[in-house]
Amino acid sequence: MATDVILPALGMAQDTGKIVQWLKTEGEQVAKGEPLVEIETDKATVEVEAPADGVLTRITAASGDDIPVGQVIATILAPGEADLQANAAPDQSPASDQRTGRTATPLALRIAAEHNLNLDTLQSAGKRIQKADVLIHLQKQDHAMSTRLVPASPKARRLAAEQGKPLAAIKGSGPGGAVLAIDVLAGTARTEAVGAGLAPALPPVDDLPAVGAGLVPALPAVDTLPLSNIWRIMAQRTTQSWTTIPHFSLVREVNASRLISWRKSWERLHAGNSGVATQAARVTYTDLLVKIVAAALQLHPRLNALWNEQGIALQREIHVGLAVAVEAGLVVPVIHHANRPTLDEIAQQRTALVEKAQAGKLRPQDISNGTFTISNLGMYHVDAFNAIINQPQVAILAIGRIAERVVPLNGQPAVQPMMVLTLSCDHRAVDGARGAQFLDTVAALIEEPAGLVG
Repeated sequence: MATDVILPALGMAQDTGKIVQWLKTEGEQVAKGEPLVEIETDKATVEVEAPADGVLTRITAASGDDIPVGQVIATILAPGEADLQANAAPDQSPASDQRTGRTATPLALRIAAEHNLNLDTLQSAGKRIQKADVLIHLQKQDHAMSTRLVPASPKARRLAAEQGKPLAAIKGSGPGGAVLAIDVLAGTARTEAVGAGLAPALPPVDDLPAVGAGLVPALPAVDTLPLSNIWRIMAQRTTQSWTTIPHFSLVREVNASRLISWRKSWERLHAGNSGVATQAARVTYTDLLVKIVAAALQLHPRLNALWNEQGIALQREIHVGLAVAVEAGLVVPVIHHANRPTLDEIAQQRTALVEKAQAGKLRPQDISNGTFTISNLGMYHVDAFNAIINQPQVAILAIGRIAERVVPLNGQPAVQPMMVLTLSCDHRAVDGARGAQFLDTVAALIEEPAGLVG
């Protein structure tokens, strides 16, 4: 029986996903659970696994395509089913170009015929030419024609290509009307200002007073960084969270001396014959805090909740997300059932998740169903900060660095390792008293963590 490959939803507010690349080609044998395609969502770049054994066929989306959640992007035919399917639906079988003999899907062949394309000129990733192969070829053809006819400097061509602008639409200020890099950048400034209704269009570069006359300062070089899908949607979601959720923050400074001793004792206890901690025992403060936060959430279930307009959905399971910075943006892999594993198991899970995140290999299950988030910037020497709630969760805990400070101890000034915790809460679901009680429990467990190690 044929099995559809469907673009998964990894978040309540996710509408689309972007195809990064197919890891398998059409017609290739795949096994259930084998990585099939990389998809970029608002949360991360994840690998979607094959839902069944069989032959991959009917790929309907190419790299770079934005696909609605829930749409079928391919089909896996069971072993021995491919021939039956071809006989049952001949219109779906590969068609061929009578001029070349190369095979293509009916839709690809029709588009190629409409544009009088020879299939020999097309490149395809699979065994036959797909619709996406024809469209990519046409796009490259149009771009090459438009850029060839317009004189421009190499840097201007590069900037225009990066910004997706046709050179023909930019007025050049160089010799013979050639487009220069400054023309591309000035065109950007004019377009953005006029489009926003903030300022009138700037005059063309050649109408400006000369820089040498001392009337206009030289424009600084500007680089526009393209936004990844993760970064773009992260910006949208954090803006939405900050502007729609009534945030309030609670700050608590805690003595971390027992936490430091706890970590050292754990590593000594699990050290190998050489006296050096084994890989499993190399726990970080983040691992310890996951353990502590999970224990505190058991005592304060109001913080382990999701907000929706129907009410506050208290979650039975505790799934702690960890904010991880990667090149494409911020991702939040999740340690599921964080109240159950031992400390070394948490450390192993956290290490594996961070490595996957940095390599862009997170799976949908690695980033789903988080109920609370920890954001730790202590390793970057940040003393304290306010984190934005990862909606629909109702709270997030921001962790600062451990630093020596002079504090009162037994009535006398003493230097102690201190750390600052900042709890951001959604006031629709958590009031100040409940937030303070949770933070007090977390602080108490940091200052006296004995008994939590499992």
